[in-house]
Amino acid sequence: MSGNCDQCVVFGPVPSRRLGRSLGVNNIPPKHCSYSCIYCQLGSGRVVESARRRFYEPSEIYEAAEKKLAEASLKNEAVDYLSFVPDGEPTLDVNLGECINLLRRTGVKTAVITNASLLWKGDVRDDLMNADWVSVKVDAVSAKVWRFINRPYRGLDINRIHEGMLEFAGSYRGYLATETMLVTGVNDGADEVSAVADLIGSLKPRKSYISIPLRPPAEKRVSMPDESSVNMAWQIFTTRGLSTECLTGYEGNAFAQTGDIIDDILGITSVHPMREEALRCMLSEAGSDWVVVEELIREDKIFVTDYNGINYYMKRFKTNGE
Repeated sequence: MSGNCDQCVVFGPVPSRRLGRSLGVNNIPPKHCSYSCIYCQLGSGRVVESARRRFYEPSEIYEAAEKKLAEASLKNEAVDYLSFVPDGEPTLDVNLGECINLLRRTGVKTAVITNASLLWKGDVRDDLMNADWVSVKVDAVSAKVWRFINRPYRGLDINRIHEGMLEFAGSYRGYLATETMLVTGVNDGADEVSAVADLIGSLKPRKSYISIPLRPPAEKRVSMPDESSVNMAWQIFTTRGLSTECLTGYEGNAFAQTGDIIDDILGITSVHPMREEALRCMLSEAGSDWVVVEELIREDKIFVTDYNGINYYMKRFKTNGE
């Protein structure tokens, strides 16, 4: 069976609830992150670290992006953003700034979705300055809740992170957004939500997003808050003058294709678990049938998992020794 997508550095375009049609930039190998969030859609077993280092060459990422953009153009598919939303934390990549500057040559806006854990580092803040759109994670303010929900690298300090956020927000001239993931019984209480809203208010973002775990989380104990909890959070955010949007709905099935259905499936599911309905839609548009998925499962390249009664398909990550 064909399909060579062990290192899919660029994937999509995929539908994004925040960025329209987004071409994903995967500048970090699978599961390298400074956090190991309990709700992470990529599962557990991460390499948790905070030291920046080189992963892929910026030229490799740029060439892959140009190829994907050319393919999208031939199909008249719009690409609104080149989005750094990898298998791990994008700011761990010491080449991030160079990658952003190279990708700006394409004429497509760049976006970075970061957990903000390394914003206390000046070089990280500098790297992000040329991105058109940056989203920072603010799930908790109290150290106890932060350690429980985000499970950070042991050397990180929440106060230094908050200071780094404030310094970055004060200098950044692009579109700044924040995202807060609510988990039932963890950070959805009024006190923690209020503290989060106060911190976000001091960042003065253009938009604040409240999200819930819509895809299978790393820990089975994670559950979505109910409507009343989300509404309470929205009310608290808006009373602080924050322009707030709730990301509580499915983004749809409009996943782009390159002509190689196996590479498309492996590339997207490596960072974006796909609902069965979206996968069937993609297969139908490619003129393929479900046997492709069955064979990928038999080859242990993807697997299926149930979350809230919905089947999701994810790429199987190789572990050390495999």
